Amino acid sequence: MNGFERRTQEKKERVLQAAFELMNTDSGVDNLTIDEVAKRSGVGKTSIFNYFGSKEALIHEVFVNSMTEMSEKAQKIMADEAPFEETLIAMSQTKIEYLEKINQQFYFDLMKYFTEKEDNGFTRMMDEYTKMSFGMMLDLFHRGRKEGKVDLKYSDEFLMLYFQAIIEGISNPLIYEKILPYTREWTEMIIKGIAPSK
Repeated sequence: MNGFERRTQEKKERVLQAAFELMNTDSGVDNLTIDEVAKRSGVGKTSIFNYFGSKEALIHEVFVNSMTEMSEKAQKIMADEAPFEETLIAMSQTKIEYLEKINQQFYFDLMKYFTEKEDNGFTRMMDEYTKMSFGMMLDLFHRGRKEGKVDLKYSDEFLMLYFQAIIEGISNPLIYEKILPYTREWTEMIIKGIAPSK
């Protein structure tokens, strides 16, 4: 990467960070303006339009970056191949840290964008993220079975529904703010719930 390309990339990253910071407020996506993004990032409006094409494309890129960051962290945790319990705790903490980092309105906007926008690229990416997440969780449960930490009587389908129900419950804005301090406790309850009976 030459000097010009590096400077361009740095400016794009500043724009994405500024847009994220502005979107990650109670004002949310609807009130985002390119003027605010330009002011916060120190990058001219013309350059922003040259890099992203439109405000909608910039918003899309912010959401993609957010999902990619979560995905990469989860993949890294799985690649460490730590024991089942340690891995499940690390995965749970990563999810909670993500929810701590983002404003409730950002989360709502992300879910709205995913369900309402006719953006096949983003929808496909979310579908791939979901499949990857489920694949990682299945791998983790299989690891837990081999370690004797997950009862063999539970099917893959049940384990996935169980975990999905817990994650969706925790993702509820009325719950996740209150449960943040209890990451270790609720992860322990998951582990005890699926462990073989003594």
